[in-house]
Amino acid sequence: MKLTRSQTVAFGIGAVGKDMVYALSATYVMYYYQDILGLSATFVGLILMIARVFDALNDPFMGILVAKTRTRWGRFRPWLFSGTVLNAVVLYALFSAPDLSGSAMMVYFAVIYILWGTTYTMMDIPYWSMIPAVTELPKDRENLSVVGRTCAGVGSALIQVGALITVKALGGGDEHKGFSLIALIVAVIFIAAEVFCCFKVKEQRLEKVET
Repeated sequence: MKLTRSQTVAFGIGAVGKDMVYALSATYVMYYYQDILGLSATFVGLILMIARVFDALNDPFMGILVAKTRTRWGRFRPWLFSGTVLNAVVLYALFSAPDLSGSAMMVYFAVIYILWGTTYTMMDIPYWSMIPAVTELPKDRENLSVVGRTCAGVGSALIQVGALITVKALGGGDEHKGFSLIALIVAVIFIAAEVFCCFKVKEQRLEKVET
């Protein structure tokens, strides 16, 4: 089936939402926990490294789960939707840390950040993997991939350019409050974007995937 314009637009909007989330975490998580909450740079860096190693193990496992999924809504969209909702909740928790100190804050950051990476993988892998199930035409698949990558860059740029300005405006000088509010806004945009993507971009056929 030929790819429609509405499907292409919906896929692009999904990319904008998910990369706004990714950019907020990747760009500002160290600043938030080190400069605002006072954790040591060594500890924060260690957790970031551990999370990358965990992702290397988690990604293929998630791929296997997706490949074995069979539902009335398809193989990819259930994971895309559930991963989005969970990741949005964890994103808000990541930038709305409670008033903890010392080891309690360290444990909180370690658990929440690794949870964020896990839930992001839940939606990111099916998002890109569903392209072959949406259209059989090689040109349409290539176009969909290009649109996704381009719109992902737009989502990332929106955060990198406007996040700190928005944090200061929302927090009124309180960066802790500002980051909590911007995380809430980005989480809502994220959910809305991926729900729209799930609604419009429907799987046309079941791909046979080797695990």
